[in-house]
Amino acid sequence: MKNPLFDSYPITETMAGYHTVFWKNEHYARFDPDDAGWTLKMSDILEAEARLARFAPFIEAAFPETQPHNGVIESPLIEVDEMKQHLNEKYNVSISGAVYVKADDRLPVSGSVKARGGIYEVLKHAEDLAVEHNMIVPDDDYAQFRSEKFHQFFSEHTIVCGSTGNLGLSIGIISAELGFKVIIHMSSDAKQWKKDMLRERGVMVVEHEDDYSKAVEAGREVALQDDHSYFIDDEDSVPLFLGYAVSALRLKDQLDTEGVKVDAEHPLYVYLPCGVGSAPGGISFGLKQVFGDAVHPVFAEPVQSPCMLLGILTGLHDVIAVGDIGLDNRTTADGLAVGRPSKFVGRMLEKHIHSFFTVEDAEMHALLAAAHDLENMKMEPSAATGFPGPAIIHQHPEDPHLSNATHIVWSTGGSMVPDAEWQSDCEAGR
Repeated sequence: MKNPLFDSYPITETMAGYHTVFWKNEHYARFDPDDAGWTLKMSDILEAEARLARFAPFIEAAFPETQPHNGVIESPLIEVDEMKQHLNEKYNVSISGAVYVKADDRLPVSGSVKARGGIYEVLKHAEDLAVEHNMIVPDDDYAQFRSEKFHQFFSEHTIVCGSTGNLGLSIGIISAELGFKVIIHMSSDAKQWKKDMLRERGVMVVEHEDDYSKAVEAGREVALQDDHSYFIDDEDSVPLFLGYAVSALRLKDQLDTEGVKVDAEHPLYVYLPCGVGSAPGGISFGLKQVFGDAVHPVFAEPVQSPCMLLGILTGLHDVIAVGDIGLDNRTTADGLAVGRPSKFVGRMLEKHIHSFFTVEDAEMHALLAAAHDLENMKMEPSAATGFPGPAIIHQHPEDPHLSNATHIVWSTGGSMVPDAEWQSDCEAGR
């Protein structure tokens, strides 16, 4: 029996065959920061940035690799001329503007984009507990969060989350450093080395044979049974979202330093790998707050797991899953192996994501290998998913100012991957 969605949305039949697609969001609209429908504002992002600044002395002391930046967890913006030429030849296009990589694969502490949202939410929870128990006020020196007093206090509390890998890694590392007990529920998609790294830090890893959504559900149920447990919900978390959004403030400073103009006649296209949607959604929200209609977020997903595309295309959001069109949600891109999108990101941003495209696993490996060979970059397969973006946008040149555009591929993880596994990914790409 033919799936009724195929008649209503013909592109879903192509998706169901595991074929790559590009979809320009037909709901895409102008951005109005004063729209009464926005539940979050720029002031919320600035508050998150201020909280991270308060914790910088703690971060600097706990993680020496952040000392060059005084405890700020941030990644470089790198122009990739060789990779741009490779994309031109591979996809038979001529990309007119500069191509950069926002190298979140090099983020200190946990080596992925999740070092933004995951670490931020744990820090916010730690601060909330400390303030509630009169242990600190916001004007104090937060380096004292490393003290035995705080460590002992947090040992009476538990952090719980469900993850396909990188979120659990970032939450586990920062939570263990603060002294929390940590339980990470991981889906069958999660890489073994990520589970091993967490266990080495004293984190309890609970493995599930089911997919990501089941791991999240299990974690949520466990946390609800304990008043001293706090569940970080990748499917439905405002603090996670705001932690990612702070990146837009840092990116603006980096673009200013590079002398890159961003305005209506000089648009900015940003290509973001998407799993459940929290990280690319938060980043996109921040970008829209900072650059308005001059920025165009584009989401990249595996052909097996285009959950956010499916949710926004149909307007069903988290009510629909990729299994509903027959996809198996099994991809080498473990961080993107998500069958059902976030409960709130799609609804909040359905008019503010420019477009979507999907990528095959083999293509991710090939792009990962090219990024290493040409630019000496070490990425996970999921982090290479955004690379086709500049070429795809040039294959659909609707923007009259495309020749003046700047393109940023957001690399979401890779630096902590064990060399043997990473070499295997590279060889698969070659």
